[in-house]
Amino acid sequence: MLRATRYTRALFFLLFDAMLSFISLLLAYALRFNFHIPAIFFHGFWKIYLLLTASKILFLYLFRQYHFTWRYYGLSEAKRFFAAILAAYAFAALILWLFYNYFILFPRSAIIIDMILSLIFLGSIRIAKRVYIESFAKKGFKSAAIYGVTPRTKHLIDSFLSGDFGYKPEVVIDDARSGSYINNTPIVAIEEFFDRFHHIEALIVAKELEPKALDALSQRAKKSGIKEIKIATLTKEELKDLDIEDLLARKPKDLDRAAIERFVKDKKVLITGAGGSIGSELVRQCKEYGARRIIAVEMSEFALYNLTQRFEDIDARLCDVTDMDEIEPIIAQTRPDIILHAAAYKHVPLAELNPKATVKNNVLGTKNVLDLAIKYNVPHFILISTDKAVNPTNIMGATKRVCELYAQNVPNGSTTIAAVRFGNVLGSSGSVIPKFKEQIKKGGPVTVTHPEVMRYFMLTSEACQLVLQAATIAKGREIFILDMGKPVKIVDLAKKMMEIYNKEVPIKFIGLRPGEKLYEELLLEGVEEKTKYQSIYIAQATRMDFATLEQKIAALLQAATPEEIIAALKAIVPEFHTPAGQMQASAHSESRASRSVHT
Repeated sequence: MLRATRYTRALFFLLFDAMLSFISLLLAYALRFNFHIPAIFFHGFWKIYLLLTASKILFLYLFRQYHFTWRYYGLSEAKRFFAAILAAYAFAALILWLFYNYFILFPRSAIIIDMILSLIFLGSIRIAKRVYIESFAKKGFKSAAIYGVTPRTKHLIDSFLSGDFGYKPEVVIDDARSGSYINNTPIVAIEEFFDRFHHIEALIVAKELEPKALDALSQRAKKSGIKEIKIATLTKEELKDLDIEDLLARKPKDLDRAAIERFVKDKKVLITGAGGSIGSELVRQCKEYGARRIIAVEMSEFALYNLTQRFEDIDARLCDVTDMDEIEPIIAQTRPDIILHAAAYKHVPLAELNPKATVKNNVLGTKNVLDLAIKYNVPHFILISTDKAVNPTNIMGATKRVCELYAQNVPNGSTTIAAVRFGNVLGSSGSVIPKFKEQIKKGGPVTVTHPEVMRYFMLTSEACQLVLQAATIAKGREIFILDMGKPVKIVDLAKKMMEIYNKEVPIKFIGLRPGEKLYEELLLEGVEEKTKYQSIYIAQATRMDFATLEQKIAALLQAATPEEIIAALKAIVPEFHTPAGQMQASAHSESRASRSVHT
């Protein structure tokens, strides 16, 4: 019975309102008569008390003053409380006027005094818990500064003061509004903050900042002794730790959401490799942009199960795209408007250890889906490619280049075919970032292949948005290239992550793995033309005799040994070159395959 529920809370306030109404009316009588109440006025006291109390309880109920969370009682509830009390006394005054003879002998001025006292007493009990939390219950809370005045800043301060988080807001940082206050919290310029507030333990970033600006703020805060840096999201959500993704995010400025929505809305979209990092994000975004139906094709049962837990209304198909008998009925039955082909083996070292499986999955899988798209007149086919297809030095990159060549040269019928090429996506399966996080958490060492190795990075969500945006301008046979900005040195990435997580661990250089190179090729090298979007370019086209290409791909799919596979890949992709020792590493792949894991 004592457990806090909406009913026990309503009963609690109802009883307190009745008790406090008695006290306020008695005190009003006492004040009216200078604490010497004539006995004759006590005859009508109880009638007046019952009328006023009943009126107050009725209108407090109608104005939802018994249905709120005590600790979050705020300004909007206080406004309704004030209106309820005024309405209650107006109603009581009407009753007193209509039935004056029944309520004879009552001091009218005492009613006005009682109304003022009721506002004080009944209002005080409603804000008591919040006042207590904000004034006295802050022991052990960390002192915090909030960076930026935005609509969420006020909500953040309210949430902190209500005890939602273990932080106590002491200052807001904003150069433009320095000298003002929000909820009694002073606003200061950034220089004044770093000069005066040396005791602050946490910095909460409530303002959208470019990665470079966020990094600079983070660096300065760390140097000033601030131990925690958090990113504010929505009011009642947990604060998000500053992460490496926040500092590496590209945030393309020419994102055309309207064009993407026109392309996807009310369409049937088939996504292969839908359970992977890229595929699942494409599923999410296609749902967000209003796809009528999403056919999610995935050969991993576990990945597809997880996907259906996130998106219950998708059409989930367990299917291996390398098996024509499995994938053809799906495309024939569903007749999609758009196919987004993300299914591929992408992990470079594992592809080197498993060349035949990589060729089958990447090349045959793409060929099957693309041939069926043309056969069944699918309007749009988009191939997800990779920066490793540029002057490839590994099996994975070479197979993806073969897929690009096939997409550019296959007779396409009525199907618009395009490929989109980009670099590493942050946090994807096989990405270095989750691995570094785990190694730092365990105390190291962080394993880096080489002190000079560099890679391009982009958020998965940003890459997928630009994939869909590129699809909106495809005319056919293009290879679109996403501008990934500047490459990042992996050892610097590891150091930056240690800095963010306040943990310094040793770095161990383990040497380049099979198929890896120090620098990925410049993605914009060989660009033939720009598009209307500055984040998207078109690569120079490579034309081949299709009959010859088909014969070479057939030979590649028939190749049995690693040596034969590499030779067949080089016959199709002349720029494919294998570093010294790679051939020998690949030659032992069959004996080591039992120890490898496909991703």
